[in-house]
Amino acid sequence: MNVVQSPSAPLDGAPLWPLSVAAYHALGELGLIPEKTELLYGFVYTKMPKSPLHSYFVRQLRQLLEQTVPAGYFVDSERPISCADSEPEPDVAIFRGVPKDYRNDHPTTAELVADICITSHEYDRSKLRAYAAADVRECWLVLAPEKQIEVFRQPIAGQFTEHTILGLGGILTSAAFPQFTLSLDAFFAK
Repeated sequence: MNVVQSPSAPLDGAPLWPLSVAAYHALGELGLIPEKTELLYGFVYTKMPKSPLHSYFVRQLRQLLEQTVPAGYFVDSERPISCADSEPEPDVAIFRGVPKDYRNDHPTTAELVADICITSHEYDRSKLRAYAAADVRECWLVLAPEKQIEVFRQPIAGQFTEHTILGLGGILTSAAFPQFTLSLDAFFAK
């Protein structure tokens, strides 16, 4: 017996039904969108399960940022940013204001976002256009297996115009929060 596998990506030329952010919210409120999904460029994607290593780095980075973020900002994890056609959920983000400011609406931008990449490098890179279009000031992709952090800054017209890669021996200084510095040796130490 031959088993026919369904394609994992949309078929070329097949009609697709993109969703707006408003439709995504409405379907979610009706319980018609599964949990652990995110809307990217009008399409709903199932988020990958979190490994212990992923969770470890999220906790570490969040704790370090919370120690330095000034008054008038707050650190959050895995919360949506509503964009024109997307609602990515960065692993860690710094938002302006206080949580109560977002009681009725998700933030539409962030000062800084970080995604931890264990096996999801390309998926997390695909969110960069949404972050840049939302004028997120700074985006970090924490490449845990490589012990590197890719830094994206200066969003212009839906693209980040500044990109650097830091590895072991490097010191990351946030452009959005210059008082925050991170030794990659210490961060990636076992």
